[in-house]
Amino acid sequence: MTKNWLKPFSIVSASLLMQSCMQQQTSLEQANTEQSPSIAVLAVANPSAFERLSEQIYLSFNELGIEGTHTLVVRDKKAQLPLDVIDKDGDGNEDGIVILVSLKSGAKKELVISRAAAPISRSDQKLTQAEISRKHGGDWNTHPKKPEFKAYDGGVFENVTQLTPPDFYTDHSNWIRYEGPGIESDKMAYRLYLDERNGFDVFGKTTPQPILQRVGLDGYESYHSMTEWGMDLLKVGDSLGAGGFGFWQNNQVQAAIPAETRTATIRNNTNTYSSFSIDYQNVHIGQNQLNISALLSMQAGSELVHTQLAMSNASNDFVIGTVKHPNTELLLGDMNIPGDSFTYLASWGPQSLDGGQLGLAVLFRKRDFNKIVDDKKSYAAHMKTRGNQLDYYFVAVWDGETQEPIKSADQFDAFLKRETEKLTQPIRVRLQTSHTKETRAQISRQSAKAALHWSEWMADSELQRKTLKYRAGGWDTNRRRVPKFEYDIVGILPLAYARLGAAMNNPDYTDVLEKVTGSYIRSDGSIIAYSSENFNIDSVAPGRAVLALYNQTQLDNQAQKKKYKLAADQLREQLRNHPKTREGAFWHKKKYPGQLWLDGVYMGMPFLAEYTTLFEQGAALHEVVQEFILTRKYLRDEKTGLYYHAIDETRQQEWADPTTGLSSEFWGRGVGWLAMALVDTLEYLPADKPELTTPLQDMITELAGALVKYRDPDTGLWWQIMDKPNKRGNYLESSASAMFVYFFAKAVNRGYLPESYTNVATSAYDSLVKEFITVNADATISMTNQCLVAGLGFGRDGSYNYYMSEQIVADDPKGTAPFIMAGLEVAQIQKR
Repeated sequence: MTKNWLKPFSIVSASLLMQSCMQQQTSLEQANTEQSPSIAVLAVANPSAFERLSEQIYLSFNELGIEGTHTLVVRDKKAQLPLDVIDKDGDGNEDGIVILVSLKSGAKKELVISRAAAPISRSDQKLTQAEISRKHGGDWNTHPKKPEFKAYDGGVFENVTQLTPPDFYTDHSNWIRYEGPGIESDKMAYRLYLDERNGFDVFGKTTPQPILQRVGLDGYESYHSMTEWGMDLLKVGDSLGAGGFGFWQNNQVQAAIPAETRTATIRNNTNTYSSFSIDYQNVHIGQNQLNISALLSMQAGSELVHTQLAMSNASNDFVIGTVKHPNTELLLGDMNIPGDSFTYLASWGPQSLDGGQLGLAVLFRKRDFNKIVDDKKSYAAHMKTRGNQLDYYFVAVWDGETQEPIKSADQFDAFLKRETEKLTQPIRVRLQTSHTKETRAQISRQSAKAALHWSEWMADSELQRKTLKYRAGGWDTNRRRVPKFEYDIVGILPLAYARLGAAMNNPDYTDVLEKVTGSYIRSDGSIIAYSSENFNIDSVAPGRAVLALYNQTQLDNQAQKKKYKLAADQLREQLRNHPKTREGAFWHKKKYPGQLWLDGVYMGMPFLAEYTTLFEQGAALHEVVQEFILTRKYLRDEKTGLYYHAIDETRQQEWADPTTGLSSEFWGRGVGWLAMALVDTLEYLPADKPELTTPLQDMITELAGALVKYRDPDTGLWWQIMDKPNKRGNYLESSASAMFVYFFAKAVNRGYLPESYTNVATSAYDSLVKEFITVNADATISMTNQCLVAGLGFGRDGSYNYYMSEQIVADDPKGTAPFIMAGLEVAQIQKR
């Protein structure tokens, strides 16, 4: 059983935690009569070269360390900022806050979030709205144009929070005002037909004030010509309209959604954030039947609508797009970009009902895009649904807008480029909560065991969230796919649990190795979700966890021990046949010919060193050491002592310098993988063979000096791009920092570095916890500011901007596993 960290445990007593919580609650209650206490300090920064206006930042109550709703206020040094409490996931429960902030290019701000001393108006004016209105007090009668349906006669409109049309309802039934739910910001307004057409339409606004409550009060025709608030802009027909979704059927777009029922629910209707959902039940598409849930939201200061779709079962037929009117042109965003970067499909031209210029677009992640499809009525993109989910944005701009109207295709294209950058590179956020600070202070009083405590707490938190989902056939949460035999979720993470389990004598941790890594090994030793023919060195990394399973399996269980040995043999055989550079360094992957990457050194060499020591009397240790020698020769920069991410000996890749073949940046986690590879491999090299140990020992010594040189002077941690700490967009990155702490602590413990580095290890560890660990209200902890992934090639050009464009996430195994292991190594130092 894993611990409940809010109950008694060995490091922080229940009484100390209760005292801390009571003090926090008391201080919050005193806020009504005293100065409001700080709940959190939020540092924000603009990564873009242009001003970012009305950027919305969401913070959950859980990460803020508070339970339930609170009357909160947020301030910068000058003024109070707009803040609203919202239900972000649309489940009916308020779960966090949104804050509006504006930042000039590269600017930074510090915001303080506090409990308000008294009820306050959270923002100056209502800037968003979601609504649905239907008539009551009248009668249903036969529809004048569709006798199989009914229309509503008489009655008055009334706004409701939820509406399910009866099965005899159809379009133009005179029951729902403007025929469906509407949503708007101060920039633009939209409606969605709540019938089989599923049309997405646009209301152009001539005022920033809310207008939806004025639309359609006197019938459907009134808003098709200019009024004092604006007008309906688009003829949708049976197309995808202003950014709708549909299905690719019989080589054409089917925009209609043939659902048995559809229910619209207003989820949020605050000053700065509004949303509604539509639940489509029993949708029949070809031979398939599924349910679809759509959540649409808007924020103040933006024309964009965020559309999040969830399906009950898989469908490969989803399309998104816009209407294809005559005399319009198709605009496509850059497709040679990383998978998680946003791009767009758009149309521009005289397609407004008033004869003006109207731009329509859908914005989506490249990873979710499959292909452009040819349809007579819609510009459409065929999409992939990862995990039965798809999220995208749609937007309309109109040359009749009163606030900086866009009047040409070039201006619209520039607008879309900025919007996709904003989605790809969100505002940088660093959060420090009072709840975390108070808990951390209590733990630090027991410093001899503090590091072990944090490792255990992280392990338990991840067990609660997702660790066991990584089993074969389970779910890779951050990648949103069925797991593969991956270096992180099947390799380093279960290995970290095994080491923690051994240190704490806790089978809950030790068993992760069998439950996750072991689940990929069949009885004959073959490996699920692995292909040796790919020659992907990342796939070798889980071999260390396989060897750990082999080592911990008792001799009396020969069948188990044999299958783990056979699995390890397969990975060893891959390395025997793995292609190499001209001088003998392992290619990163077969599809990356002639390329040596820093990551690959960690993925292959510690396994090869351990395997050859166990089963080959160390026959391949020279090959292992040669990999490090070549890595230093080609990737180390003499000036800084840091290592470039990769080299292409063919000089053919987009990211490769045409003269040297090197990539251009020092990526923090890339250097982190190398650092861990050095200390993990050196332990397998015989101490009495200096020809083997000296190259790695020398690399450890010189790398340690370089890492100290490039520590952030304020925090003692490391940056995403290591030598450019003050460049716009750069951020302190937690996975690399955890790897470097592990490197220093293990090197000191094993005698690879002198004792003088002890303070580097311990002070960096303390900063790692302080900067990146958040204590959540649900008694879990999270590790923030992790680069999800960074690679080279196939849309990834290795530029500084590329490394700024990859997703920044929390609780990814590439960070949590090194954090757990760093704690174990620091704990050894603390025991001295």
